[in-house]
Order: sequence, then C-alpha cells, then structure tokens
Amino acid sequence: MSSTGTLTIRVCGCSSDGTVQSCNAEAYVLPIGLSMGALIAILACIILLLVIVVLFVTLRRHKNEPLIIKDDEDVRENIIRYDDEGGGEEDTEAFDIATLQNPDGINGFLPRKDIKPDLQFMPRQGLAPVPNGVDVDEFINVRLHEADNDPTAPPYDSIQIYGYEGKGSAAGSLSSLESSTSDSDQNFDYLSEWGPRFKRLGELYSVGESDKET
Repeated sequence: MSSTGTLTIRVCGCSSDGTVQSCNAEAYVLPIGLSMGALIAILACIILLLVIVVLFVTLRRHKNEPLIIKDDEDVRENIIRYDDEGGGEEDTEAFDIATLQNPDGINGFLPRKDIKPDLQFMPRQGLAPVPNGVDVDEFINVRLHEADNDPTAPPYDSIQIYGYEGKGSAAGSLSSLESSTSDSDQNFDYLSEWGPRFKRLGELYSVGESDKET
C-alpha cells in the first residue's frame, strides 16, 4: 500500500549577496506512503475478517441436528414398541423367535456332558464259564451284584439341563385339610346365623341331618 512519485528539484548555488552562481537540475525520489502503524491496523482488520468468514462457514456446515429423530435414522436396537397388541394366539409374526430360544438348544438338542469316574481299578478278569455242579441262581445273583456295584460300568453320571421354573415354595403339612369327623358329626346350625342369603342352605343341611337321624 505505497506509491512513489518523482520530484524534480533544481539546486542553485548563490553568493552571499543572492547572486546565482550555478544551477543544475537533479532528480530526487521521495517515498510517499502509509506509516507502519497504519499498515499493522489494516493487516489486523484483514485477518479478523478472514477469521469471521471461516467461523461462519464452519457453523453452517455443522448445524445442530433436530431433536426429533426419524425412524429411518434411528439405528438403535434397544427400542421396543409396546403399542403392538398382537393378533392373539394365531399371530406368529409379532415376536422375535431368536429372543425366545434357549441359546443352549438352538441346534435342536441340549448338550450332554458325560462324566467318567476318575477311579483307578485293577483290570478285571474275563467271566469264567459256569463250573459244573454250581447253582445257576446263586451264580447269576453274584454276577448281578458285581455289575450293580461296578462304578466303571456305564451309564455314567451326566449333567442334564431341564426347564427351570423357580425354586418353588416350601413343602407344608396337608394334615389340616384332612377331616377326622364325618358329615354326620358336623353341626351346620351356624349357617342360619349368616343371614338370609344362607338361610336356604342351612335349611337344606338341617333337613339332611334330620333324615339321617330318623
């Protein structure tokens, strides 16, 4: 922001009484421009204007998203709609079967883990034939006893998986439900004291008791 101009100055030599002794024409270049402070102020204004433009463009590109999310843009998988009343027992499309399946039984069967006994036994000898003159019944009972008490014989203990419905309630005595007296020993006169609604019921029981007594 500066410019230059050419100024022609004629320098003449004069005596003490003002007489021109010599006069030659020479050209001098004089700078004509702004001061350093003015240049700094102009540059600061230009930089500030550029910063404002950049901020404005950035804000226009990053506009705030609306608070209402469209269904097409909502990709979360944990939103469940509870306003679906379903179509009764015949509705087979209003649920996700993968959620209802047991992860251990997706392949159609439950895993079975056989646990073999970790016991060391001496090798058993083969079954000897029944000797002559031995009671067959006693021989069979001995072999049956050996087979029942052999821990290495299959089937082995295995972990079974069943549907778990909860711990249940504690078992109680049902003796209070048992009646130790017969109908003939019971007195139904208290039914007549329950008001007119039970009056007819009391009359029926009283008639039945009177018939049994006669």
